[in-house]
Amino acid sequence: MSEIEQRSNKKDRPRKAKRLKKTVVMVGMMGAGKTAVGRALAERLGVPFLDSDAEIEAAANMTVPEIFSRDGEAFFRRKESQVIARLLVEERGVLSTGGGAFLSEENRRLISEKGASVWLDASCDVLWQRVRHRDSRPLLRTENPRATLQSLFDQRRQFYEKADLAVPSDGHASIEQMVDRVLEALATRPDVLESE
Repeated sequence: MSEIEQRSNKKDRPRKAKRLKKTVVMVGMMGAGKTAVGRALAERLGVPFLDSDAEIEAAANMTVPEIFSRDGEAFFRRKESQVIARLLVEERGVLSTGGGAFLSEENRRLISEKGASVWLDASCDVLWQRVRHRDSRPLLRTENPRATLQSLFDQRRQFYEKADLAVPSDGHASIEQMVDRVLEALATRPDVLESE
């Protein structure tokens, strides 16, 4: 075999595949990138992408803002917990959760038992840049949405800090770079992700 053929064969070899042993659960504030990064991570790992909000909307045949408006936040949170519990046992993959899901002690316990939580840790300024032009966030439908976001951020941070892994989201990294960061963090957890 010539030197050119040898170099070509080395380059064409697939990278070592990774096997997901537990569901990876993306947690964090609205606008942290849980859905975008989670979807790209699932694609990179070759596993299903699941979204708790999308599952709730499909079951209710309503959007999250409509559910909040009609039934209230407490009702939504009960349904959210039921959906997360179901998704954690039904299929191993990457699960994106709503911003408030990880506040529930029951959800945190269940996620810790059945999966591994990854907190996308973004500053409030980064989050505001991402959500300020969207009308799809029912909790930000207030007179001062920036102040509301800051208040939610201040209240929720202590819960997100309980996640199994934290990955910084500085607002400058691309989605693919964020996936690289998440995979680096997951590499420290062979109980979640192992090389084959």
